[in-house]
Amino acid sequence: MADRQFVVGIFKEEGPVVKALEGLKWYNGSLHHVYGPYPSHSIHRSADDLLGRKKSKVGSFTLVGGILGFLLGFGLSIYTASQWQLIVSGKPIVALVPFFIVGFECTILFGILGNVLGLLTQARLPRFKMPEYYNPLFTGDHFGVVASCETADMQGLMAFFRETGGEAKPV
Repeated sequence: MADRQFVVGIFKEEGPVVKALEGLKWYNGSLHHVYGPYPSHSIHRSADDLLGRKKSKVGSFTLVGGILGFLLGFGLSIYTASQWQLIVSGKPIVALVPFFIVGFECTILFGILGNVLGLLTQARLPRFKMPEYYNPLFTGDHFGVVASCETADMQGLMAFFRETGGEAKPV
């Protein structure tokens, strides 16, 4: 990617950003990232189409955590009961019905922990270093669209961002 240049489009309003994202589909540039001061469904939908994002894997982390939690909780209850060998009211030592409660609680606990782990790994958090094209304006009141193009086409991409209502800065 040595012959590709990054261009950052800085926009003040949401409408021109959506217009620029729709235009990038037909333009010879490729979208890398979109920044915004607040979530926007129209921007999100347009950016997902261009970036080709896949379905999140966070749900799989939650499912695996829940199953693992149930098995660990149920196994811990059986192991503990078999080690102490306490007979309560003539019930069997390994009484399955009460052990489901511990398994259920561990399902919830490990499901939540798996969800948090999935969120952190899939969102690549924490991010210790911001990309060089990031601008602090993007968390204030401006939107940012980062695209790349061939070196020879950089002026055209900058003109495209200006035509759609934003500023353009090369990186």
